[in-house]
Amino acid sequence: MLRLLCPAPLRMTLCLLVLLLIGGCSVVRLGYSHLNSVATWMAHDYFDLNTEQRDNFARQFDRLHAWHRYEQLPEYAQFLEDMQKRAQRGLQTADMLWLIDGFRQRYAKIAVRAAADSADLLATLSPAQIEHFRKELEQNNRKFLRENRSEASETERRKVYEQKTLSQLHEWLGHLSDAQEARIIALLKSVPLVDRLRHEDRLRRQREFMVLMEQRNGDRKVFAQRLSDWLVHWEAGRSPRQAQLLDESWQKRAEFYAAVDRMLSTEQRSHLVFRLQDYIDNFRQLSERKPTIAKSS
Repeated sequence: MLRLLCPAPLRMTLCLLVLLLIGGCSVVRLGYSHLNSVATWMAHDYFDLNTEQRDNFARQFDRLHAWHRYEQLPEYAQFLEDMQKRAQRGLQTADMLWLIDGFRQRYAKIAVRAAADSADLLATLSPAQIEHFRKELEQNNRKFLRENRSEASETERRKVYEQKTLSQLHEWLGHLSDAQEARIIALLKSVPLVDRLRHEDRLRRQREFMVLMEQRNGDRKVFAQRLSDWLVHWEAGRSPRQAQLLDESWQKRAEFYAAVDRMLSTEQRSHLVFRLQDYIDNFRQLSERKPTIAKSS
């Protein structure tokens, strides 16, 4: 439900969070230790990196990954423990807004940490690589419109949104009864469709990034700071209309999930609590430092 928090140009450095946002516990366990390979592949896919650039990116991402593993994952576990306590007593609208804000804060920490190394990599890109990136964005934009049926009727768009929401709820809550699914679909009617607005926002962000890239060969510190500002304050360029509509959408979605929580059975609430516990356990295990073995003299 929080996939919107990951702007496309930063995905190669934010796939750490993507594992949590769109993956299951098994993905976290199996994929986290191989993030360097995944991130390097994503960066190459976006920018068509040469060998030296790929090697540099891999070294930089190793540092980011180590910092995230040992300093951030324990905090993520604590964050989810707090969420688990809220889920046990029953989630309210304020809890869902707290969760959304928590993901935004953790996104910002990664963005700030990654900005300097990202600036170093971006400064080496050739005009041909920038053009390659532009074409990748265009392809991803077409995919976004296709997957969300954004150019179709409102009825078709809403059906896609309903299917995605039900799929996510099944993952977190287990089986839903027919009556619950019907009630959920009815509740979703109060949540505005924002796929077209999100597409608008994506295009705005991409335009801002392309303008920023024109400054990549200037003063490196200035460029790094501007990149950091762009990454962290990615909502700043929205028009008042966009900001209002998207804020209202988050509020309505928070109210929706709180309403869904009120219809949960004991078994479904237990399923949610256990899913959260799986993540908590995995984050704690992944963040444990392996003991060093002293070399014999």
